[in-house]
Amino acid sequence: MAEANIPVGSTTAGSIAVAAESTVATRMSAPPSFDVADFPVPHGREEEWRFTPLERLRGLHDGTAAATGDGVKVAVEAPEGVVVETVGRDDARLGRAGTPVDRVAAQAYSSFEKASVVSVPKDTVLTEPIRIAVHGEGGIAYGHQVVELGAFAEAVVVIDHTGEAVLAANVDYILGDGARLTVVSVQDWDDKAVHVGQHNALIGRDATFKSFVVTFGGDLVRLHPRVAYAGTGGEAELFGLYFTDQGQHQEHRLFVDHNTPHCKSNAVYKGALQGDDAHAVWIGDVLIQAAAEGTDTYEMNRNLVLTDGARVDSVPNLEIETGEIAGAGHASATGRFDDEQLFYLMSRGIPANEARRLVVRGFFAELVQQIGLADVEERLLAKIETELEASV
Repeated sequence: MAEANIPVGSTTAGSIAVAAESTVATRMSAPPSFDVADFPVPHGREEEWRFTPLERLRGLHDGTAAATGDGVKVAVEAPEGVVVETVGRDDARLGRAGTPVDRVAAQAYSSFEKASVVSVPKDTVLTEPIRIAVHGEGGIAYGHQVVELGAFAEAVVVIDHTGEAVLAANVDYILGDGARLTVVSVQDWDDKAVHVGQHNALIGRDATFKSFVVTFGGDLVRLHPRVAYAGTGGEAELFGLYFTDQGQHQEHRLFVDHNTPHCKSNAVYKGALQGDDAHAVWIGDVLIQAAAEGTDTYEMNRNLVLTDGARVDSVPNLEIETGEIAGAGHASATGRFDDEQLFYLMSRGIPANEARRLVVRGFFAELVQQIGLADVEERLLAKIETELEASV
């Protein structure tokens, strides 16, 4: 079920476990909790922290990072009919989609003062996207964002992260029965930014959740998308794109909890790396619980290493507690350029550098073109082109 083509400087590993007693990376060292005191301070030896350079978290993991007034500014542009609120910590919708699973997420939940809640009423079908701008002002911030869709509502949400900040945040997506939500989360931070986030999606009966996580900027970005199902027939598509440059650490840790029968999930993440000490980490965990009969799931991660000195750690895990499933599998591949593709293009008169650029653009275009928003697609393709100018 797993494939790998591993160049020097990268590692790939995977596991498949059958039986409830199996232990893989889906089993965290501490149970989920909203209380930061329930999590020990990580030291880097823990399974969920072993790839993360803790010294670059700027104190988010050990309680020494105090929020400042110039952390981030959040602005929401929404079509008519959408309800945008700023709420206090006692709002019942906060944390409904998922509980923090590590110390930073719990610290974020314990530390934010106000949360932004964007609600789309039931049966509302939006023809324009909701746009949420998160701009760093240079300080330290903790945040919480909720996007809630009523039954049979449909919406597209673009969350854009820019500027410089040290940010820990939780984002909740709550989908009512039959709802359809597409989220595009773009991490286009300045070079010194640090961003650690847990994204929780709770998918209602026959609802559809599509997520695009795009990571370019920042010194360190560590994101933890998680999916659970609140009813049968739910579907989740998790797409990701990252371009890791010299010295950057970009980490994406997915967890899909198939806790309900007859649900689907599909995860596809693609990354490119260039420059000394560029480090990308992809962890794909899927748990099929004993009650989740009829599950259909697949996850894939592919990486292109463009230069020497870059490293990828790609770890797909699949844990199955029932034999009554429709399908399950995973794949991981890391390598350099496809020599046959390059030869084909060069044999038709295309210079070597341009041929390499075409291969990389084609590698990412498959995902970008599924977003469905022309302005976002154009921006991302232009950003990829800018990154490529530095390497090929």
